[in-house]
Amino acid sequence: MAVHAPAAEPARHAPVLLRLLRLSFPHSRDLLVTLVSVIASGALVVVTPWLIGHAIDVGLAVDTGARVARGDMATLVVAAALLVAAALARGALMYQQAILSERVSQAVAYDLRNRIYDHLQRLSFAYHDRAEIGQIMSRATQDVEGVRFFVSMGVIRMLYIVALVGVTAGIMLATNVRVALVALAFVPIVAGAAVWSSRTMRPVWTRIQNLQGELANVLHENLTGQRVVKAFAREDYEAEKFGRQATALFDESYRSTRFMGIVEPAMGALWLVSLAVVFWVGGREVIAGRMGEGQLVTFQLYLTFLQMPVRSIGFIVGIASRAQSSGDRIFELLDAESAVTERAAAAPLRPGPGDVRFERVSFSYGVSPVLSDVCLHARPGEVVALLGPTGSGKSTVVNLLPRFYDVTDGAITIDGQDVRDVTLASLRGAVGIVQQDVFLFADTIRRNIAYGRPDASDDDVQAAARAARLHDFIAGLPDGYDTWVGERGVTLSGGQRQRLAIARTLLLDPRILVFDDSTSSVDTETEYLIQQALHELMRGRTTFVIAQRLRTVRSADQILVLRDGRIVEQGRHDQLLAAGGLYRDIYDLELRDQEESSAPAPASAASLAGDA
Repeated sequence: MAVHAPAAEPARHAPVLLRLLRLSFPHSRDLLVTLVSVIASGALVVVTPWLIGHAIDVGLAVDTGARVARGDMATLVVAAALLVAAALARGALMYQQAILSERVSQAVAYDLRNRIYDHLQRLSFAYHDRAEIGQIMSRATQDVEGVRFFVSMGVIRMLYIVALVGVTAGIMLATNVRVALVALAFVPIVAGAAVWSSRTMRPVWTRIQNLQGELANVLHENLTGQRVVKAFAREDYEAEKFGRQATALFDESYRSTRFMGIVEPAMGALWLVSLAVVFWVGGREVIAGRMGEGQLVTFQLYLTFLQMPVRSIGFIVGIASRAQSSGDRIFELLDAESAVTERAAAAPLRPGPGDVRFERVSFSYGVSPVLSDVCLHARPGEVVALLGPTGSGKSTVVNLLPRFYDVTDGAITIDGQDVRDVTLASLRGAVGIVQQDVFLFADTIRRNIAYGRPDASDDDVQAAARAARLHDFIAGLPDGYDTWVGERGVTLSGGQRQRLAIARTLLLDPRILVFDDSTSSVDTETEYLIQQALHELMRGRTTFVIAQRLRTVRSADQILVLRDGRIVEQGRHDQLLAAGGLYRDIYDLELRDQEESSAPAPASAASLAGDA
């Protein structure tokens, strides 16, 4: 899984959490203001207990022996006013902190989603052949959300806790070392318990994230395959399959909740014990005259204020653990190298007539050879038909031409330029592809036709549709070219989808054409319209056809017969038929029936007699 990330190569090997932190650096201004707000807010938290303690010791100044209050009302008024001001200021700072931290985290999530999406566009077919859509969607949504939460809550909150605990510990130690040491002794215990619980839960959260991806994959597969599910009445089976995945996700999620349900009350009880111990030790210090009543109240308030931040250390470590898991999955995608990359010195493909050469081309998926030593020369304007048994390498030949994959050995040239030396955009702009499995976007007919040339005028779009024998059909629709096409073009027939794909390729005006000639699933009239559109499309272009119709084979300038990744026969229809090799076998098994079905019926005996 990969992206052409701008980060330097050494950054790829940095710790995941450090790489996640670096994502916030482009938003340093907002991040800095957020940190200032955090520090100021923490300072006000520290000041509040001190003001209360000072008000008790000075404002009330109770003489415990005489039970007489010798306080100062002015001190109480000032302390109360300062407490109100501190509360208002802290509220404003917390609001600013929340807004800015969310802004930074949302910006990081925005950047990360765009990087993932951009990178997925640049990965070669080799990656998408192996990838599961549900897992990719999970990484681009739930995992990115985990990173966003880490930036918003984990990083900012941890800085707040560190500053708060540090300053508070300093004040407590300066006030009374003995009570401070007793109070602070509980902080690492509670923090350690919180960290331990989060580390224990990390593998569980990783499994939960993977199960969410698997569940999304099952759901996506079911929704895209609904026609097959209903055709075979497998609704119950699919529901059971989804239920198994949902149950596994439920079990893991419930396991994490049950564990945290034990840990959280235990840490709360431990903190209450710390309050009791501090109250007992502090009370003895007050009785001994080494500490004032207000100072004891201040210590208790500090411990109360520190309880949630210290206990949340485990929560933050948990966020960091989940972010670590999410980051691992995201960077696995972003760091994946594309098997097809554009060279730094790549130049646009020069204009030319469309002369194509395969020079001793070999290709393999990993260790499995698919093509071996393929040589061919398609001259400008020629039609080259590819035939062969399933798995012979026909589709691989045409997929290598626009560099959906890269050759393992040899070279492919177009008008004398190696396809690896030109930019991918110019190469794929010169190679038009009409696939058997036509994919249309959930958009208007106009935008589907103009997909390769979004700046095309309405006249150009309509001209392409006319050439594809589709304009009359579109004009008869209530919304014409603005008619909305359903997902994957389900609102159109198979022949209409194929002619729309032909119009889309015509508008691109490529010099080289690749076509999977499969019209066996359409009726005779639709096939005739498609053949007319193809004739218009192929005129003056170098064309490669995975041929399955006799008409295409007969009209081809070259026929290449492949078996086991090699060209075993090459020539024209009559030559190969006379040679009696593999082409003759394919003709006898698959093409002769087409010829016989298209031949005129023999004259009847009655008509022959009448002619006589």
